[in-house]
Amino acid sequence: MSDLKRTGLYDLHLELGAKMVSFAGWEMPVQYPMGVLKEHLHTRADAGLFDVSHMGQIILRTDPAALEALVPVDVIGLPEGRQRYALFTNDEGGILDDLMIANRGDHLFVVVNAAMAEQDVAHLRRALGDAVEPVTNRALLALQGPKSEDVLAEITPSVVTMRFMDVAVVDSDFGDLWISRSGYAGEDGFEISVADDRAEVLARALLAHPSVAPIGLGARDSLRLEAGLPLYGSDLDTTTTPVEADLGWAIQKVRRTARTGFPGAHTILNQLSHGPARRRVGLAPKGRAPMRAGVELFANDTDQTPVGHITSGAFGPSVEAPISMGYVATEHSAPGTLLYGELRGKRLPVAVTALPFRPATYKR
Repeated sequence: MSDLKRTGLYDLHLELGAKMVSFAGWEMPVQYPMGVLKEHLHTRADAGLFDVSHMGQIILRTDPAALEALVPVDVIGLPEGRQRYALFTNDEGGILDDLMIANRGDHLFVVVNAAMAEQDVAHLRRALGDAVEPVTNRALLALQGPKSEDVLAEITPSVVTMRFMDVAVVDSDFGDLWISRSGYAGEDGFEISVADDRAEVLARALLAHPSVAPIGLGARDSLRLEAGLPLYGSDLDTTTTPVEADLGWAIQKVRRTARTGFPGAHTILNQLSHGPARRRVGLAPKGRAPMRAGVELFANDTDQTPVGHITSGAFGPSVEAPISMGYVATEHSAPGTLLYGELRGKRLPVAVTALPFRPATYKR
């Protein structure tokens, strides 16, 4: 794995006994000695610390309208101190990446997926030029779980006043911290950007709390799957529109009716009005065998033409059952619809179900 990039916490991961794997061009911890299942359950009950420094952090010193032209999301109306989920789209309405946009007063702060960071910076620079400043000297930690507020408040008490999707820059014993009350586990929690040279000491301070355990990519994936959150590259790509992906909620009314100038607007607005031909849905396999990405779905156990396919699947430790998500033809997308997934030549029943599999616990 010598060609892979490493975060500033690499040595700490090894010290903690992490199993390291290749992920999106980085050498990242997939699990620690506790194991994926216990890491998952610990995050749901206490607090889990994730190294997400591989994600791309970008500062944009530009008018919000300039960024709004690239996404079907209301950036102009995003209040200072708040962040919003967004999507880069192409002219066909496909998703180039999903991202978080924060309004920090005199500039915007954007977090993008690790695998897409270089393409996203190039995409932004074509539109915004020198206004694009990739952040290359800061790590990113995610503290997730019901004890997260108690833990982080011991370092910076002001976080108790933050609501879901608030952002703030705070001084601390670890330098200035760029904090958002958000995350990817379906739990209350925070993402914390910290200077590279203070990241390890901050991580050690958080891990010293009895409620906090290090959590790897394995549990991160099962947590986000239970939360019904799509992963770019698995559940989202350039052939998927926001409406097909059940992300129409991210397109505010003003972008549907007034400021409709965004890439792929014709396709996306048409699908919002008339419905897409396929939709992302939750899927509950009958039995104990998980159905993972690539499994084709059929309307019955004899048809030869698939009506959809699975894009993510795993065992859900909190729901104690196998869970999946995928895309099915709209006429087969109603919750309760029984489909059949083909596993090793055998068709097994799977029910369409509403997402998420487990309600989120965000602090509204």
